[in-house]
Amino acid sequence: MRPSYLTEHNIQIFIKSALEEDIQQGDFSSISTIPADLQQKAKLLVKEDCILAGVEMAEIIFKTFDKNLQVEVFIKDGENAKKGDIAFIVSGSARSILSTERLVLNCMQRMSGIATLTHDWNSRLIGTKTQLLDTRKTTPNFRICEKWAVAIGGGTNHRYGLYDMVMLKDNHIDYNGSIGQAVKMCKQYLADNQLNLKIEVETRNLEEVKEALMAKVDRIMLDNMDVATMREAVKTINNQCETEASGGITREQLQEIAKTGVTYISAGALTHSAKNIDLSLKAMK
Repeated sequence: MRPSYLTEHNIQIFIKSALEEDIQQGDFSSISTIPADLQQKAKLLVKEDCILAGVEMAEIIFKTFDKNLQVEVFIKDGENAKKGDIAFIVSGSARSILSTERLVLNCMQRMSGIATLTHDWNSRLIGTKTQLLDTRKTTPNFRICEKWAVAIGGGTNHRYGLYDMVMLKDNHIDYNGSIGQAVKMCKQYLADNQLNLKIEVETRNLEEVKEALMAKVDRIMLDNMDVATMREAVKTINNQCETEASGGITREQLQEIAKTGVTYISAGALTHSAKNIDLSLKAMK
């Protein structure tokens, strides 16, 4: 099942904007050198081991640009791919293949890198009840691909944007004056506007944890706390709401943090620090 943000509408907005950015008046390299009626094939070559991601996005890109392009898939999203594997073969208009090549590769290289990193981090949580979350630390106008890649890699998406969950962070609290007052105002606003959204509050110490608990929120974020403080916070919260460890999380810390009993661990590194995977779209003669 696709995440809720992966609607046909949102995917098409992304693809059409990306194609417009790249092609604009025309792909003159292809138009000037490739006959309009030339039919060809190209293979997606995997050049390093990875968790492959972006195959479905590639299919949609090809079909959006040219409905007559055909894609034969050999490795699906979320599957292990080895160096030298062929993920798929696309066939049809040579011009269409060339015009979509870079967008397909940009998406798949980035998505595969994120999925591979997410899969690696998530493997550290096997045997625990803690789930791995992404964040909003994504590339502008590319979030749809990056969060999709996290899901493909086995992670869990946090809120997609500012509109689908309330998160009262330190700056909200500092500007407002207190956690209790901010949550009270937020709940009133949601009720007045008939919005059914969860409320999360970021806390920096045990006193703020207690204040957030008194305010009866859906999730309390334990931000930049050491493991001992997290453990005490989880004990204080005592399953009265969800908990989320966040702030400078590293791969090496995952198991130790999970042992505190937190519901979630969120890490911006999944999207902002993933290395692109080397993939190529090669012509088949």
